[in-house]
Amino acid sequence: MSEAQREHLPVLVAPLLQLLEPKPGEVILDGTVGLGGHAVELVPRIMPAGRYIGLDLDEQMLAEARTRLADWRERGVTLVQANYAEFPEVLGAQGLQRVDQLLLDLGVNSAQLDDATRGFSFERDGPLDMRYDQSEAGPALDLVNAASENELADLFYRFGQEGLSRKIARRICQVRRDGRITTTRALAAAVEGACVAAGKGAGRIHPATRVFQALRVAVNRELENLERFLEQVSDWLAPGGKLAVISFHSLEDGIVKSFLRRAADDMEELTRRPVVAGPEERRVNPRSRSAKLRVARRR
Repeated sequence: MSEAQREHLPVLVAPLLQLLEPKPGEVILDGTVGLGGHAVELVPRIMPAGRYIGLDLDEQMLAEARTRLADWRERGVTLVQANYAEFPEVLGAQGLQRVDQLLLDLGVNSAQLDDATRGFSFERDGPLDMRYDQSEAGPALDLVNAASENELADLFYRFGQEGLSRKIARRICQVRRDGRITTTRALAAAVEGACVAAGKGAGRIHPATRVFQALRVAVNRELENLERFLEQVSDWLAPGGKLAVISFHSLEDGIVKSFLRRAADDMEELTRRPVVAGPEERRVNPRSRSAKLRVARRR
């Protein structure tokens, strides 16, 4: 078992299993398989006749998942590097027309945050990258150094809900006059400088948290992809099949909540309020503190 596998704890496993009720022979599409944390719990429950199609943009995460699910890969598990918004193409290539379960576990995982070379975290100095698929163009480096002050401010406010977005954008533009901002620590320092100047010191969360979230969301078009995914759910989910989405910030959860309201004629929400982690899970796995699970069933 790799270090990433040892450290990674999937969130909300127990309520997910309780709500999805996976059964032998079912077909599950996991749009964000990551390190396979949820997959190792779900796969045995749908075998021997089931199918598990796991997608992820991050080839490094897929490599870990392939190792973790090696015993099942010749028995109904297929892992593909793909954007979850493009899941119909993947299912079509697999000869599938319907699935029984659709699962998304959104956001960045602990292994990605802990790898300084990926540039997701301000706690470790590394290149400003933030791409899930590193073969794609447009790392965060390009955005931070090319966007105008207004564009950066709008991005930080829209995707990070950052109240000091304009002051932070102004500070970044001032700093980059002396040279490109190329590392996570350099960007975090610029953000901290703007916050201190505005009289906002260290609080419950690091001053750069929302800025890094906003950049990651923009670089990977996360909200756009989530909306595209949800628009296609009804066409691919079998009657009685279930959709489960685990989100980690209010923008994602808001999109899911809005979709389920619009789709009420087709989708029955099984979680009137999002399911959150209990005290013990929050203690063992701090990442679970912001997780929200919504599950709905196709009518």
